[in-house]
Amino acid sequence: MSGTPTTHRKTVIIGAGIVGCSLADELTARGWRDVTVLDQGPLPAAGGSTSHAPGLVFRTNPSKTMTELAAYTAGKFTELGAFRAVGGLELATTSERWTDLHRRAGLAAAWGVRGELISPARCKELWPTLDEAALHGGFLTPDDGLADAVHACAVQIERATARGARFLDRHTVTGIEQADGRVTGVVTDRGTFAADLVVSAAGFWGPVIGRMAGVDVPLQPLAHQYVKMGPLRAPADGPQGTTPDAPILRHQERDLYFRLHDDGLLGIGSYAHRPLPVDPADLPSYDEAPVMPSSLAFTPEDFAPSLRDCRDLMPALRDAEITEGFNGIFSFTPDGFPVLGECPELAGFWLAEAVWVTHSAGVARALAEWITTGHPGIDLHECEVTRFEDAQRSPVYVAERGAQQFIEVYDVLHPLQPMERPRPLRVSPFHARQQELGAFSLEGGGWERPHWYEANAPLAEGLDLPERDAWSARYWSPIAAAEALATRERVALYDMTPLRRLEVTGPGSPAFLQRMTTNNLAKRPGSVTYALLLDHHGGIRSDLTVARLGPEHFQIGANSPADLDWLTRHAPDGVALRDITAGTCCVGVWGPLARELVQPLTRDDFSHQAFGYFRAKQTYIDHVPVTALRLSYVGELGWELYTTADLGLRLWDTLWEAGQRLGVIAAGRSAFNSLRLEKGYRAWGLDMTSEHDPYEAGLAFAVRRDKEFVGRDALDEHRPPTRTLTALTLDDPAAVVLGKEPVHVDGAVAGYVTSAAYGYTLGRCVAYAWLPPLPTGTGVQIEYFGEKVPATVREEPLFDPEMSRIRR
Repeated sequence: MSGTPTTHRKTVIIGAGIVGCSLADELTARGWRDVTVLDQGPLPAAGGSTSHAPGLVFRTNPSKTMTELAAYTAGKFTELGAFRAVGGLELATTSERWTDLHRRAGLAAAWGVRGELISPARCKELWPTLDEAALHGGFLTPDDGLADAVHACAVQIERATARGARFLDRHTVTGIEQADGRVTGVVTDRGTFAADLVVSAAGFWGPVIGRMAGVDVPLQPLAHQYVKMGPLRAPADGPQGTTPDAPILRHQERDLYFRLHDDGLLGIGSYAHRPLPVDPADLPSYDEAPVMPSSLAFTPEDFAPSLRDCRDLMPALRDAEITEGFNGIFSFTPDGFPVLGECPELAGFWLAEAVWVTHSAGVARALAEWITTGHPGIDLHECEVTRFEDAQRSPVYVAERGAQQFIEVYDVLHPLQPMERPRPLRVSPFHARQQELGAFSLEGGGWERPHWYEANAPLAEGLDLPERDAWSARYWSPIAAAEALATRERVALYDMTPLRRLEVTGPGSPAFLQRMTTNNLAKRPGSVTYALLLDHHGGIRSDLTVARLGPEHFQIGANSPADLDWLTRHAPDGVALRDITAGTCCVGVWGPLARELVQPLTRDDFSHQAFGYFRAKQTYIDHVPVTALRLSYVGELGWELYTTADLGLRLWDTLWEAGQRLGVIAAGRSAFNSLRLEKGYRAWGLDMTSEHDPYEAGLAFAVRRDKEFVGRDALDEHRPPTRTLTALTLDDPAAVVLGKEPVHVDGAVAGYVTSAAYGYTLGRCVAYAWLPPLPTGTGVQIEYFGEKVPATVREEPLFDPEMSRIRR
């Protein structure tokens, strides 16, 4: 991805749907003039998803980023005269959904979205055709509404054209030209257009364009049913019928949404039917399509169950008929987020794909900022094209996960809920032993990640733990408490294999890493340093542990594929970077007895004096060559032991057998998360992102201002923070929160929780939250399912501030 501002470039945007038109408008508003937008269909309704989209804009989303993208879209389209804030209403017809609406109200409050929970009677006032007796209540967001995407396209075409852009319809892209690893042009059936920069905003045609460029676009087009019904008749003894200004309605228990059209007909969309995948290469051209390429023939048999559900919810529909219907194509990715950014495979070739109308203008603004300044102005790590692992890019994976995203559009999903298929996909060399121990695994990045082990159930017997509510009890077990306590008291083995590992070598590697990271890496081999990757605006792109294994040999513990991409884009000649994760593995050996376990297995001295904290040593554990790093993410004595994948099982078995006399256990991620929060260790992507700088994130210790590094100039402009990552403990030892809840200070929402877990050593829940600077001891309230839970600001670290348990 581009990391520095770019000069004006000859730019071609493929696709004149809502994303392409919005991007052209945003780029030309920033002074770019040489912008050409191509589309195969007529303008402004070119026949893609934009041309048939229902135009729903709901802001509330578990992702803060997606909420902000939707908010900008609504605001901009209002200025364009293409948005009506009729409001949005989510219905609950079951107690489970009603409970979840309380959680969603909390999300809305955390992200600054106006909303309120309302009674069944109030729902019926807003939609008189509803069966009030079927309702538990609703969640009303008055600023949500309807976007007229085609009108928004027309207005932005006019604005961008006036600034110098050109829009060419009836141009079918047939190829992407490139030379020396850079894009150079776009070939169409009506000529070739030279380009320094190409953006594919082709919607569900994205994979077709991607293949022309030689890049993967992990996107699965699927058809989604939409009908119009009418006329609507309210009950004779009830209120007057609904009007076009009635709020958008979502009946998520039945995967349905409703909106009123100006012609008085009711529009209904359904995600309840079977997934209907589409191969975009097989779609007809605009002129050959019966209606348009994105509108397929309606299949009434797929809609029949939804029709019954509609009539149950709205008795007034029992006499209404379907006046028209179609199966409209939309784009779905494996994780439900857009695909944005410059492709690593081809410089200058950008993606703006899988973007729905809801987020379109927000995405266009972010992309325009990214292209013109090198920074999107918003945290996009959930959306970057580089987020996907290689194993998540296979056509089969994309198709299967895309179809599941369609199924789950309106499902109540727990934040820890893993995908069910395809699993297992990636496993560590210890997987067989973990299965023998009864591992309960979740999934991340395709990896099986043990959360706890049923073999440790006897250790949980007799523990005095508070009873959990149904939501926080999901994907949790009291075994996690036993594993955390065993780590504090004895020693435990943690599978750290999914931790990304990069190898950096070459004569230029020391100077390169010194320039790219915030901390001082000019140390002797054997040193380990915690450092940050910053963007050019001083935001935290990632946090790293950098082990110097030789004069020109470094091993880096990183977070995502985007880290490798960022470093690769900045690497000069004389530096080689390689992702070694798949060919290696790691066991974390942590606990007060860790040295008693490891020392007898090696001839090297593992004493504190000979092998200090944040040091590295290449040695042997019995027969196994390892790279040992004296690190601890759980706040206890221990090491991360790395070896090659072929020797991983031998390493595990050696440690396991030697640890039996010490009561060693295998411990999972649930205990790990509890222990790291007690110690105050941050998790990038949860606790901090590129929207935060090191000072407000509490990471100033990792910044050396006496050297040059990427982002330093931005930090030179640092002002006293207006927000800080704050440690909280819940006052009630029985209370639990999970993350993303709003935090109230003096009766008003002042921030949100980033991550939280019960601290079994402390005997209460620990939460970290972004808040204004507050004195230690300040009382706050965390809103959890509508309940205000008292909490208190604490000085960190909460556990072992003297570091005596680690440095011994």
